[in-house]
Amino acid sequence: MIEVKNVVKRFGDFKALDGLSLNVEKGSVYGLVGPNGAGKSTIIRHLSGIYRQDSGEVLIAGSPVYENPEIKQRIACIPDDLFFFLQASSRDMMKFYKSVYPNFDAHRYEKLGKIFEFDDKRLMRQLSKGMQKQSAFRIAVSMRPDVLILDEPVDGLDPVMRRQIWSIVMNDVSENGTTVLVSSHNLRELEDVCDHVGIMHKGKLLLQRSLSELQDNISKIQLVLQDGHLLPEGFGELHRSASGRVLTLIMRGAAEEIGAKIKALNPVFFDMVPLTLEEIFIYELGGVDYALRDILL
Repeated sequence: MIEVKNVVKRFGDFKALDGLSLNVEKGSVYGLVGPNGAGKSTIIRHLSGIYRQDSGEVLIAGSPVYENPEIKQRIACIPDDLFFFLQASSRDMMKFYKSVYPNFDAHRYEKLGKIFEFDDKRLMRQLSKGMQKQSAFRIAVSMRPDVLILDEPVDGLDPVMRRQIWSIVMNDVSENGTTVLVSSHNLRELEDVCDHVGIMHKGKLLLQRSLSELQDNISKIQLVLQDGHLLPEGFGELHRSASGRVLTLIMRGAAEEIGAKIKALNPVFFDMVPLTLEEIFIYELGGVDYALRDILL
């Protein structure tokens, strides 16, 4: 549904996107993660038709997005920095988007008022940040989009409302086949909703896999070796640390192969657990000089 092919975008001498390519299948929830400045918001602005790439292709349903009204009518985007007219209420913004999006479902907008309990006749600028997010989400899902693009969608919301919003998103995915691309720094939350993940760094995609494949391909091992035995140098781990006799290793590869390699050491004890998405993010980026550092001050 979403195809980004070798996209380059420069701002003066700065290359924000450096040959970025990614694919999002129809009806999937794709988590786009990366450090600040990786280019996540830049590619989101391309996907929503705000920016035009210097080279490469940005396609949705096989068609270019930029200056393509027919494709844009199928996209709803909630940016981190929300847009609204200064003198407009939430209901005014609803009427504006209803005039632009032919599939806008006014009945759904009214029905969602039972969930988002705030006065939609108040000026948007008078609402709290959380209420503004709720308003933007209420309008966006009422557009009945084929593609929903979210940039920090639940930032500033309380836990109950966060869960409510994700419930609506996942229902639209399962019932309507909505394709969702979401960028967030809350990796624990993405782990619960995403089926595919892409990790960006300096305008490029480091990797792109299903969440299950990503977790199956990297493991945390804790082991205790027999007295006098040492872990060989160059054992192939991404990271190693020790606490007393207990060694902790981060290793990439199939769990069965890693297990066989560890058993060959005849350890007194070993345990293997999959990493969380947050841990995968840290250790994958550690390979490109983004690891946590100890600094003495």
